[in-house]
Amino acid sequence: MNKQMNAVVYKKNGQFVLKKRPVPAILNPTDAIVKVTLTSICSSDIHIKHGSVPKAKPGIIVGHEMVGEIAALGRDVKGFSIKDRVTVNVETFCGHCFFCERGFVNNCTDQDGGWALGCRIDGGQCEYVRVPYAENGLNHIPDGVSDEQAIFTGDILSTGFWGAKISEIHAGDTVAVIGAGPTGLCTMLCCRLYHPARIIAIDTDPFRLALAKKEGMADITVNPQTENPEDILKSLTNGRGADVVLEVAGGTDTFQTAWKIARPNAIVCIVALYEQPQILPLPDMYGKNLTFKTGGVDGCDCDTILRLIAQGKLDTTSLITHRFSLANALEAYDLFEHKKDHVIKVVLKP
Repeated sequence: MNKQMNAVVYKKNGQFVLKKRPVPAILNPTDAIVKVTLTSICSSDIHIKHGSVPKAKPGIIVGHEMVGEIAALGRDVKGFSIKDRVTVNVETFCGHCFFCERGFVNNCTDQDGGWALGCRIDGGQCEYVRVPYAENGLNHIPDGVSDEQAIFTGDILSTGFWGAKISEIHAGDTVAVIGAGPTGLCTMLCCRLYHPARIIAIDTDPFRLALAKKEGMADITVNPQTENPEDILKSLTNGRGADVVLEVAGGTDTFQTAWKIARPNAIVCIVALYEQPQILPLPDMYGKNLTFKTGGVDGCDCDTILRLIAQGKLDTTSLITHRFSLANALEAYDLFEHKKDHVIKVVLKP
């Protein structure tokens, strides 16, 4: 009889349950089994719960943000050993298809490629997780880097790093980030690596805005409930608007805010995952000559991110506001989903 473990399972739309599931085994020679030492709850998990991720399969173990120790390795996995401490990438990717060879690993054409963990195959809110294409999807945690320092590497920090990279930020730019949630805060941190003149955080939550300012993620904060972001951006830029806008909120009107606060010929990067279709009002924006960049994270820079963490250039530990055991995961979900107690990120320890 297979050994059993605790796991958070997507039962059906609107319902996650904590139940016993068999500990996974190696299925393919490119697999690894990772003993999860820390995992976390992501807003994408809430999207799955609400039925907003059509590819998500009922019955799968959720969770795609985790770190751990290698417990077993397929015979074809090279560069790793049992007991190695590793981060797990949100994406699994073969490394040799058309898209992988060009760095677009989110679009891997393998059946387990792209965002599979915790969506189409069992994820990591459990005690052990099977990682396909482990040689690509695992990264060594440097000595001296803790689980809490590394936990966001494979997902939200990769997302922020990807968004900042493709936004073509130049030194001296004015960068606006809409959304001061976990991914938005990671995005601000990564934008800082490109030395913009200023980063403006836009959000309706005063606590999150205060955190962004306190931790040096943003230079200026704007609350659209009491201030007009378009007016403020113009006042800071001699009437032009932001050089780069990253939309990380995914709210009902945040897409419209994004293009309105951008200067002509700016880049608008859509990082957010929307629950409803968005409208591109081309007649209204005619003449602004905007470049829109969209898509899911290409999480292929984890080694670089981990090196920056080890060097003290990226630190996301201030985002962890709540800690639970895996046994209390449903209580943690209630807190996170309903944004209680000024929650930013919740981590779960098996």
